[in-house]
Amino acid sequence: MAVNAAETTAETTAGTTAGTTAGIDGIGIGIDPDDLPDGLVVADETGRVICFNAAAVRITATPSAQALGRPLELALPLEDLKGRRWWSLTDPYGGLAIRVGQPERNLLLPGGREVLVSARYVREAPTGPVRRVVVSLRGTEARRRTERSHAELIATVAHELRSPLTSVKGFTATLLAKWERFTDDQKRLMLETVDADANRVTRLIAELLDISRIDSGRLEVRRQPVDIAAAVGRHIQAHTARGQSPDRFFVRIQRRLPDLWADPDKIDQVLGNLLENAVRHGEGTVTIEVAPAPGTSDEEGTAVTVSDEGPGIPEESMGRVFTRFWRGSKRGGTGLGLYIVKGIVEAHGGTITVGRGPGGGAEFRFILPVGAPAYLS
Repeated sequence: MAVNAAETTAETTAGTTAGTTAGIDGIGIGIDPDDLPDGLVVADETGRVICFNAAAVRITATPSAQALGRPLELALPLEDLKGRRWWSLTDPYGGLAIRVGQPERNLLLPGGREVLVSARYVREAPTGPVRRVVVSLRGTEARRRTERSHAELIATVAHELRSPLTSVKGFTATLLAKWERFTDDQKRLMLETVDADANRVTRLIAELLDISRIDSGRLEVRRQPVDIAAAVGRHIQAHTARGQSPDRFFVRIQRRLPDLWADPDKIDQVLGNLLENAVRHGEGTVTIEVAPAPGTSDEEGTAVTVSDEGPGIPEESMGRVFTRFWRGSKRGGTGLGLYIVKGIVEAHGGTITVGRGPGGGAEFRFILPVGAPAYLS
């Protein structure tokens, strides 16, 4: 179907492409409706379909030959979620002359399949008769994935909060009711448990805030000089202080590392998460290597590799490691840490990959560019 540029001006300006011509910097560029990712259905001033692109065919399972030339309400029979015929309700060619279209909403195709539909009414004059009805169709799969992700996030948060809050409530209620019955050592143990559970809740809330900032592109990076070798040393000391044997860690630091400007707190978060994963889910020696990042460009960087000698990550799971709620084992965790790690590294302009280490276990490797001070960025 060919539509000239003059006829598509109003539709293109409105944000909906109904024809095959669009203007870019005054140059006409042909656009085939079948190249559009969304379904496109166009009806003329008589209400008969003159365009039914390939995506519309895929979404509706209606051949274009069967739709072209038919009245819009027959070629695209839609109902709202209450079973009412949508075209009868909206009456695009009648009703108020000031209407410009219909916002996107969930409607039903024959058979009950849901589809996201929006419509644009094209007029020659603001209150003139409708010359065309341009309908956009989209599947609901992407929205359903988002809804499932939100539901999983809520379920994870509820599950992770329930246990520590139950513990905090139980111990505080017991202490308040029976304070005099406990020895000082018993009271200390209870309060230490309450403190640990409160820290757990605080960490979860911090993770949720990080996810919100990553998803919205608002994760701030305040670059300062970072001694990444010293940061690795601090995390290993923390693990040994909690009972891990110093022999479990092997650190290899290559000298003459390039200067690194990064957010120290966020780099600590990345290192802490990767080391915690290696200790909790891996086995054997945990190897941490820090070296100048190899590359063919002039830009310098620092590469950090954390590997263990455990069973590793199955090949079929490699692509899902950095997604929300992925868990490599049943040894606890929210499944949010690696998603946040990836977001932090990418916010620094770096990259992170996962593979199999020399000892057979998981190997995480992230590369950070040198960067620039916060006041210069």
